[in-house]
Amino acid sequence: TPKMLTRKIKLWDINAHITCRLCNGYLIDATTVTECLHTFCRSCLVKYLEENNTCPTCRIVIHQSHPLQYIGHDRTMQDIVYKLVPGLQEAEIKKQREFYHKLGMEVPGDIKGETCSTKQHLESHRNGETKPDENSNKATSEEKQEEDNDYHRSDEQVSICLECNSSKLRGLKRKWIRCSAQATVLHLKKFIAKKLNLSSFNELDILCNEEILGKDHTLKFVVVTRWRFKKAPLLLHYRPKMDLL
Repeated sequence: TPKMLTRKIKLWDINAHITCRLCNGYLIDATTVTECLHTFCRSCLVKYLEENNTCPTCRIVIHQSHPLQYIGHDRTMQDIVYKLVPGLQEAEIKKQREFYHKLGMEVPGDIKGETCSTKQHLESHRNGETKPDENSNKATSEEKQEEDNDYHRSDEQVSICLECNSSKLRGLKRKWIRCSAQATVLHLKKFIAKKLNLSSFNELDILCNEEILGKDHTLKFVVVTRWRFKKAPLLLHYRPKMDLL
């Protein structure tokens, strides 16, 4: 029977699997080392890798010179943590909003959206206002249509300056752009290739601080790891791709 198959597990028993070894707190913005699959808070791991190139747990060498290129956001793990720990997601969103307000900065769109949806969800359950599927389906379809037409404008935004550092390519007429922080280096390559009428975006390298960026890096990742404590805009250079032997 279902009752026989149900077994309650205390959160304490699984804490070791959902906490960060660096801060001993529950995982926030969970980030996994691709080499060994150990997971930490992103801010904790990025700070640690500024002076180290090994995994904090197993001490395996992540990469000799660029360990930050071999870590990635673990959305599945973060979703699990938020589902298991009551109130953690709401508390984290509140902290982020207070942080931006304290600095006098506009709260990023993704945090606003999460706060509104969380607040509405909690209020509807608190007031017993859960409606039949018809209303929920209608609301979901309207939200989806709105998201589809948004083109990531509600995402956290990044200001970029794209400079050419090669005589073999011309500069862009409009080198200042603003786009979603979730856009990747590959998106920028395709954008530049289209503007310069290049046959393929694979002919380009994009650099930050004279370091070639991986095509799958998001602009948020580039800002956090390559442009920390520097003022906007994020300065990136492009040049013809160089084949390294």
